[in-house]
Amino acid sequence: MYYNLKKIKDGNKLIAKVFNYSSKKFKGIKFFTPSSLSFQVGLMSHPSKHIIHPHFHLNRKKIIKHMSEFLIIFKGKLRVNFFNKKKKKFKSIILKKRDMILLISGSHGFEVLEKVEMIEVKQGPFSQKKDKIRF
Repeated sequence: MYYNLKKIKDGNKLIAKVFNYSSKKFKGIKFFTPSSLSFQVGLMSHPSKHIIHPHFHLNRKKIIKHMSEFLIIFKGKLRVNFFNKKKKKFKSIILKKRDMILLISGSHGFEVLEKVEMIEVKQGPFSQKKDKIRF
C-alpha cells in the first residue's frame, strides 16, 4: 500500500498533510514529514523475515510549539473543514477508509458523512480546558 500526499495551506502556512490511500506497491521506509516537524509520520513496508533491530529512543527535552493530531480512518467518511485566523472556513476535504491526516496548525472541525471509525493520535499530556478553544 502507498499514500498520495496532499498539503493544505493557508497562504504560505502549512496547516495539514493529507494521506489518500493508493494500492500502489511500496518497499522500505518513507517519511512524509521533515525531521524538523514536531510530529513524524512514516510508512514502512518490509518483506517477510525482514528484521528491525531492537532499539530504544533517548529521552530528550523538546519544545513543542504546535499540538498536532493524526487521524486514521478505518471506516466511513469524514469531512474536515479548515478555518483561517478570522474563523472563516477556507477549505474542506473528505477522508474515507484508509485515508489519514496530520493536522499541524490552524483551526479545524469535522462532519461525519458516513458512520466513522477512526484513531486519533496527539501529543500529550492533553487538557480539554487548557489546550482547546471551541468556536
